Parts: sequence; C-alpha cells; structure tokens
Amino acid sequence: MSRIGKLPIPVPEGVDVALKGTHMVVKGGRGELALDVHPEMQIVVEGGEVRVARPTDQGRHRALHGLTRSLIANMVEGVSKGFTRELELVGVGYRAAKQGNDLQLNLGYSHPIKFAQPAGIVFDVPEPSRVRISGSDKELVGRTASQIRKLRPPEPYKGKGILYRGEKIKRKAGKSGKAAK
Repeated sequence: MSRIGKLPIPVPEGVDVALKGTHMVVKGGRGELALDVHPEMQIVVEGGEVRVARPTDQGRHRALHGLTRSLIANMVEGVSKGFTRELELVGVGYRAAKQGNDLQLNLGYSHPIKFAQPAGIVFDVPEPSRVRISGSDKELVGRTASQIRKLRPPEPYKGKGILYRGEKIKRKAGKSGKAAK
C-alpha cells in the first residue's frame, strides 16, 4: 500500500469537507476549493478525517492513490493555513512595487512590467527586492511565482534575476582567456 496514500488527512476545526459523488468541496476560513476526484478512488469522510483507498494494486491505481491524497491534503491545508511563496529580485535597479492589486516590476528592461493579480492570490511587497505571493490554492501560488520568475530568470554569470527565496544559483566562471592577455 502507498505510504502517502494510506495516511489519513486530519480535518481541523472550521474546515468543512463535502463529497458529492466524485466532486469534493473543501470550505474554510481562507476560501473554498473544489476537486473532481478520479471515479475509481474511494474516499471516506468520517469523524475528523478523510481517508483515500484504491480498488486494486495496479500501478496506475497506486499512482492515483498518492496523488489524490496529496491533492486533498493540500486543499485542507490551503483553506485553513494558506500557502506562501517568496521571490527575491537580485540586480542593480531591480525592484517591485504594488500598484493597487497589480505588481509593478522594474527588471532592467526599458519599461516597467505590470503583472496582474490573479483571483485567489495576494501580493505583498515587504521590501522593494522581495515579493510574497500567498493564497489558498497551492498550485495557483506556485504557478504565479513561476510566471513572475520567467520574466527575468536567474543567470549563472552574475547571479542576477528573480530567485525563489533561499535558492542558490550555481555560478559559472565566465571567459578566463581574456584576463590572461
């Protein structure tokens, strides 16, 4: 049996889990998330926990078992605590600012870039060189952080660009032949 899939998902107080057929809705203090569960997965909501079971031991059922359990656990955690991803802007003149709900980024281009805030996401700029992205949907938070990072990915020679908080960029030496002449 799957190590991840067999673990029960504890449902904290203030979180409501409803299952109608294969459609699951999780409501909490930070919003509401919905998921269409694969019809072959068996989900039981009882007491203060959710359990996921699989019909057979086939490879695809084992994969769906762990995936379904992880998706439901992320929904429960998202509506109760939420998810946060932080980005660092590294480079001379690289900075971010909030304008209304949008994010304005100066990334060394000839013009500032405006990034619209998706529904369900909140931008926070604690410092001009840091952006905090938070929301209840883990996938949406990660996708938004990835889209912002693609605007100026980190480069290995000077280390400039948009990095995830705590990320280390492996630096390259550059052209060493020019310095020897």
